[in-house]
Amino acid sequence: MNALDELTQSFSRLPGIGKKTASRISHSLLKMDQSFLTLFAHQLLSLHERIKICSICGSYTEDDPCSICTDTMRDQALLCLVEDPRDVQTIEASHEFNGLFHVLGGLISPLDGIGPDQLRIIPLINRIKENKITEVIIATNPTVEGDTTALYIQQILKPFPVSVSRLASGLPVGGDLEYADKLTLARSFKGRTSL
Repeated sequence: MNALDELTQSFSRLPGIGKKTASRISHSLLKMDQSFLTLFAHQLLSLHERIKICSICGSYTEDDPCSICTDTMRDQALLCLVEDPRDVQTIEASHEFNGLFHVLGGLISPLDGIGPDQLRIIPLINRIKENKITEVIIATNPTVEGDTTALYIQQILKPFPVSVSRLASGLPVGGDLEYADKLTLARSFKGRTSL
């Protein structure tokens, strides 16, 4: 196996990159300027040194605590629960939410051996006790694991003076009814709103 094959194999281990795409990336890197490759290699090597987990919300950051947790202009009473740090970036890109985040670090999945103890639920409870949070928005994916996690969190937050809500799910904007699956349609009917 030569260096090009090794690089292709390494790229193909990344999520969403198959053998053909990995090969295209490897071959295109051969055509790139050496200064770009040096910079790219430095960025990869320093990734774990530069990026940390925020001690408050659990998201990725270069500065601890992160810029979201330290932003006093954000609504300190709203807390959005997400599964993964990538979800924070996705919600932030929408510019529709101006509260704080809490990354759970996964979802309850008994088949995979992941229970509530493996998630960042104790820090969540501590944040609610110590801060003036009035609403918790659960933004987990509408999957069996996401629903299980949402239900569990709803139950453990009952003793606290916070309202718990969940992101709506259903038909996407521009979606076509004939292509919607039964579960999506069922959720759409249950989550309908008045006009």
